[in-house]
Amino acid sequence: MNPTRAEYAVVACAETWRGDGEVLAAPMGLIPSLGARLARLTFAPDLLLTDGEALLLDAAGEVEGWLPYRQHLALVTGGRRHVMMGASQLDRYGNQNISCIGDWHRPTRQLLGVRGAPVNTLNNPTSYWVPRHSPRVFVERVDMVCGVGHDRAAAAGPSVTRFHDVRRVVSDLGVFDFETADRTMRVRSLHPGVSQAALEEATGFPLPAPADPPRTREPGAEELRLIRTVLDPEGLREREVRA
Repeated sequence: MNPTRAEYAVVACAETWRGDGEVLAAPMGLIPSLGARLARLTFAPDLLLTDGEALLLDAAGEVEGWLPYRQHLALVTGGRRHVMMGASQLDRYGNQNISCIGDWHRPTRQLLGVRGAPVNTLNNPTSYWVPRHSPRVFVERVDMVCGVGHDRAAAAGPSVTRFHDVRRVVSDLGVFDFETADRTMRVRSLHPGVSQAALEEATGFPLPAPADPPRTREPGAEELRLIRTVLDPEGLREREVRA
């Protein structure tokens, strides 16, 4: 069976940790978690996985170490952690909103709240996973800033943003980064079957892209075996991402 859109998304999430070395991966959500575990099993053997509380786990979920929460927080504030968060809204600079929709004095919808997003983005590498790419998520301006984007980080100055590093956005349509002169989001690759026109329709701001955007890397045979038989034999990934 050919790779599904969900499996492309798992591999794209895994790639966000490529080259990180021995850092703590903090994936939030099913697809990012599958990606982190896949990276650990293949090209990133030094990656540290955690249960989010007090234990370090291997890719199979077996305990391999103890990580008290105070040490976890030390990794958060020292740049030795790469988190992949979700986003209810994202703008072109990577500012993220997970708190509310509408004026925060009187929001039309209450969401998770700011939580740890400011600390995450200002203190360790951060990427984002968006399972439904739409103009409601990719907006011109977020209603409230939770995760700090490149423009606000630059305005705060280097003493505040020593570890600020918003790296990658993965959605069900493609992969995006901020490797532009003004640190705004651009197309890094599109998943197979996704057209530039469809991407533009689903995004609330212009996304620079090559005339013929690269395609997201196809999962290899061993990666597909691991995803389908080891990491997610029940196929839960297909419920989150549908072509």
